[in-house]
Amino acid sequence: MFQVQPITALDTPELQPYATLRRSLEHARQGIFVAEGEKVVRRLLHSRFTVVSLLVDDRWLAEFHPLLEARPEPIVVHLAKKELLEALVGFELFQGALAVGKIPPAADLDAVLAGAPRPRLLVAVDKIGNAENLGTLVRNCVAFGTQALLVGETSGSPFLRRAVRNSMGAIFDLPVVESANLAHSLRDLRARGIRCLAAHPSATGKTLAQADFSGDCCVIFGNEGYGISPEVLAACDEAVAIPMPPTVDSLNVAAAAAVFLYEASRQRGRG
Repeated sequence: MFQVQPITALDTPELQPYATLRRSLEHARQGIFVAEGEKVVRRLLHSRFTVVSLLVDDRWLAEFHPLLEARPEPIVVHLAKKELLEALVGFELFQGALAVGKIPPAADLDAVLAGAPRPRLLVAVDKIGNAENLGTLVRNCVAFGTQALLVGETSGSPFLRRAVRNSMGAIFDLPVVESANLAHSLRDLRARGIRCLAAHPSATGKTLAQADFSGDCCVIFGNEGYGISPEVLAACDEAVAIPMPPTVDSLNVAAAAAVFLYEASRQRGRG
């Protein structure tokens, strides 16, 4: 069920989420996120997430029409020429397709663990502030069978516009657990028999090939510049490093996540 509304003015309240793409805190307060690009919008329309509205040109209205008809909730489709869309959002759009969806309630860890087949594979993030990296990390999580993402109190939201875009809509398929204290959450996981492995270079830690990912485990990734905080690192069972020459001290966190999660998948017979 959807209603098409041609755009006649750029200052209407319904268009404000699109006109404030750089105001992430305002979106978070409203409990909404913006999906950008044809593939991400399409995956949102396929998902169980609540869709509030679309902002598209004529071409994408025709493309999305069957998906819109299949949605149960009322959706407003704002229709405009691409040039007008760009005037509204304030930057050049590669594709004239955006949508607003509602951020779902945070997943319950107990429910996630009860429903996840074993061996369980979780990922936690500590102090990751770059939305593009976080979005790509989410995409890697879904690609390699991660069952939930624990977002620490110091990390950015995976529902930021750039994070959603870089995840290519994979965020719609990954339960997100919000932790008010990541170190405490990791200790709780360990008490449940889930090993916590920190992706962190350490002289006393193991290399990736030496680590055991075959059982229930949670892999923790840290800040792009400073790594995992001492408090979170102390709450882990062990540190695991990707072996590299001394001329390279680390990988981009999203690239490191791909390497770690592939190894976990390989050890579980999926690679």
